[in-house]
Amino acid sequence: MADAVQYRMERMSDELDDLERRGLFTRAELAEVVRRRRDFEFRLRRHSPLRADFLDYIAYELRLDALRDLRKRAIIRATPDDDHDDAESADKKKRKKRKGKKWKKSVSDVAGVLRVLDIYRMATVLAQVIRYHPKVPGLWIYAAAWEFDQNLNVAAARALMQTGLRSCPESEDMWIEYLRMELTYLNKLKARKVALGEDVKTLEKNNDDASTWKEEHKELFMSLNEQDEGSEKSIAHGVALEGKEDLFWQQGLLIIQTIYHGAKEALPSSLTLRKKFLEILNSVDLAHSDELKVEVMDDLKNDFSHTEDYWDWFARLQLSDSSSSSNLDRKEALSNKLNKSIQVYDEAIRRLPTSRMYSLYAKFWMGVLFDDTEDSISLFHGGEFDASEFTSSILKVYQNAELCGCLTEELACQYVSLYLRLGGLEDAPGRLEEAKNLAKKLCNGPLSHAADLWNLRASIEMKSLATATGSSSFSKENLNSLFDLLSVALSKLSISEAEGLWHTAMKLFSHEKIYFEKLVKCAMLSLSSAGGSDCGASVSSSIVGWVLQKDGIKKARKMYKRFLALPRPSLKFFQYCIELETNIAFALMGNQDSLVNVRKLYDSALDLYPQERELWRNYYNMELKVGTSETANAIYWRARKSDWPGLDRKHPTRPTIRDGRRPWAASSPPRCVLELDVYVSVPAAQGSALHASNVTAPDDAATEIK
Repeated sequence: MADAVQYRMERMSDELDDLERRGLFTRAELAEVVRRRRDFEFRLRRHSPLRADFLDYIAYELRLDALRDLRKRAIIRATPDDDHDDAESADKKKRKKRKGKKWKKSVSDVAGVLRVLDIYRMATVLAQVIRYHPKVPGLWIYAAAWEFDQNLNVAAARALMQTGLRSCPESEDMWIEYLRMELTYLNKLKARKVALGEDVKTLEKNNDDASTWKEEHKELFMSLNEQDEGSEKSIAHGVALEGKEDLFWQQGLLIIQTIYHGAKEALPSSLTLRKKFLEILNSVDLAHSDELKVEVMDDLKNDFSHTEDYWDWFARLQLSDSSSSSNLDRKEALSNKLNKSIQVYDEAIRRLPTSRMYSLYAKFWMGVLFDDTEDSISLFHGGEFDASEFTSSILKVYQNAELCGCLTEELACQYVSLYLRLGGLEDAPGRLEEAKNLAKKLCNGPLSHAADLWNLRASIEMKSLATATGSSSFSKENLNSLFDLLSVALSKLSISEAEGLWHTAMKLFSHEKIYFEKLVKCAMLSLSSAGGSDCGASVSSSIVGWVLQKDGIKKARKMYKRFLALPRPSLKFFQYCIELETNIAFALMGNQDSLVNVRKLYDSALDLYPQERELWRNYYNMELKVGTSETANAIYWRARKSDWPGLDRKHPTRPTIRDGRRPWAASSPPRCVLELDVYVSVPAAQGSALHASNVTAPDDAATEIK
């Protein structure tokens, strides 16, 4: 490595001497340049150079070259006859090699190649990159943009885009960028006609001043045959130029039509591509473009009328239609647009009575009514409209969804929440009671297993009771009704679905001993049916936490022992109990009762989950800290003798497990055995297997289980 770096540094000597001779750099500056280049060369010569190494080297050389160029210009201004060809040629060779090295090293690194292309923009490298990555649309777009913007070669850019479309026909970005490139080219032609003095719209010169002067001094002109021949010639000339203008824009429209048909054939199921094409068409003014817009809209309806997204987009598109609003005031124009959107949604509901269609329709109305929603429509929040005017419309959407059986859990929650929002919007307290009754009806109906709906109903019930009593505390009668509601909900839902309800119930009844004990019994039944899954660990852990805060550690131990007595308690709950006892043990400076409980918990957890390596490691590390060497060794050998199939063997001398055999049970015992990713050198036991009595685990901290 050092020889190669030294060779490259020696090859720079002629260039550096020339820079010093021409006065561009001093000897001290060149020494610093050599030092920096040597550092960069060593970074590039390491086994796995990073992309950042090349980019840092390139950035340094660019800054150095910029400094050299500034000083060269200063010297040229002072001595314009000096010759700098040698230095420039050497510098070009150096940069060329740096480019080549970067390209060769990053042939599979597209991001790195694009970063270098941003710096150099080399046509030859672009061709090589595309050859290695023909399926990356961004490279084709980059190459075409370079030809179009930098090389000013429209034909080459068009050829690159067309070749890229053949390689990546399913790329939406390729089709959109190709269309934009063609439209940009048309705009450039348009700008050129403006520079030539032609009116772009009519291709006629702007001679209004001359016509006005001629009209004012028409007595100075004499017409032949009593006719205004000049007027006839002007009309004929205008007709000819308008024909040329129509031909020009028709050619542009033909290009757009060709691109559109090709994109539709390549991506027949892409709705977003068609919408982008239509947006681009709406932003340009071409001859007969309305016909193409109609064609695109018809294709959209024929190909996507079976999807909800099309109808949602088409309905919202009516709000941006300005064709019939020029002669109307703002409120009337917005009303007409809204009516058009409603008609589209109604037709969509008739064709696609699905839950998603009702959801999109309701989301549209929420955007109309409220300005704090994600899809808020700003047109209807300027003060001209009263939201209460559309209350019946959005409620009708939810009612129809319920009648059609399309009311999902999400829609039902939105339905109930709407009553709550309308109550605040209209200052109507009766809306809260309506929301309460609606939630009760839905929870007792087909959505009886909707966890979010039960959560919403519980919150509404608590809010209703708090509003009725005027206090945040509840009477025994109210607590009894809330407990009955929560117990019904918790019995219908699994413990994983009702996790939020469990936390709500524990917070509500934490100081009510009778109700809290009933909740514990209900939780034990749910955990028993869960079968040791980790979903109920948070519920059981929260119950133990509440008991610990309220009654102390002794009651908390009794509580978690009740949960551990259930069939196959979860590993997460074991870990929570172990952490609880460990914290108490360390807080009380090695409390023996807590240490005994920690060991019992570890033993119980390892009986159920013997394959958990992290559990063994934590147990071993704890014994190293608070136990003796005998207890740590015992845990160590228990872990070693546990059957772990598929252990990772990274070391060449590490024994492997084949056919389920332990490595120490082989016919020829190995020189080292696996100790939970720790090596211990042991003597070979001739003719007998290794036992815990033959070898002891090391005591130094360097061999802790990782």
